[in-house]
Amino acid sequence: MRVMVILAVLLLSACQHVSVPPPVSGEIRELRSGQTLTAQELLVRLAKPSRLIIGEQHDNRDHHQLQLWLLQALGDQRPQGSLLLEMLTPDQQVRVDHARHSSPLPTDLPNALAWQPGWDWNLYGPIVGFALTQPYPLLAANLDTLEVRTVYGKPPTLSGSRSNAPMVKETLLAQISDSHCGLLPTSQMPAMLAVQQQRDRRMAGRLMAAPTPSLLFAGAYHARKDVGVPIHVQDLSEHEAPTVLMLAEQGAEITPAMADYVWYTPATPPQDYCAQMRRQFGKQSGQ
Repeated sequence: MRVMVILAVLLLSACQHVSVPPPVSGEIRELRSGQTLTAQELLVRLAKPSRLIIGEQHDNRDHHQLQLWLLQALGDQRPQGSLLLEMLTPDQQVRVDHARHSSPLPTDLPNALAWQPGWDWNLYGPIVGFALTQPYPLLAANLDTLEVRTVYGKPPTLSGSRSNAPMVKETLLAQISDSHCGLLPTSQMPAMLAVQQQRDRRMAGRLMAAPTPSLLFAGAYHARKDVGVPIHVQDLSEHEAPTVLMLAEQGAEITPAMADYVWYTPATPPQDYCAQMRRQFGKQSGQ
């Protein structure tokens, strides 16, 4: 009888772990059908594909809390094969592997990983810390600094009909211009486009090579089915395009062409990044 009680308690604990509600509320929608889903219904769907990309807004805390919840909850649905991060570069991989095989984890984890200050550790730290304690690998998905400089200085020819489509390049050029508040000189635009697309190409290659089921966390434009990593996967191979879940703030326009699913989170107060960028640009130009 005692054994039966212990087994029942363990089973109940496992069920409770699986049913932990997400830390952020918001509408979840399957974009092709327009159907609204519960978080648990979404998990069932996301557990099926061998390759999954979750797009984020880098500075949105809600998105990172949901990513951690999804990573843990999907691990309860089936064994996770690998996690890839846009925020990690190849020259950090040895450090990541060393930390993953350390017990306990290094006390100063950002320093041990040579974490790049451009990525807010307060947002990414919980995800990285959890992933390093899991049996599956945590993998770098981006270009390192030297590679970026090489691409910028001499953009390589990009193969593939999908990634070279005029609509793709026009969309990405508009996004690059907007993200730089219209301050980027026209002469630099082709090189910046090349860097963006080579990052997408690298993420696609890494995602295809990673143990499955594989999961990539990346910025929204990298994740998009119509202009990002998925079209590079299709240009590189006959693989089916990865499934895409976009995390987006309420009010953002996410179409079926961009993603398979969207999880809307509460809108946050807009940040005037452009004012700061204009001040910096003025200093650099001597104005």
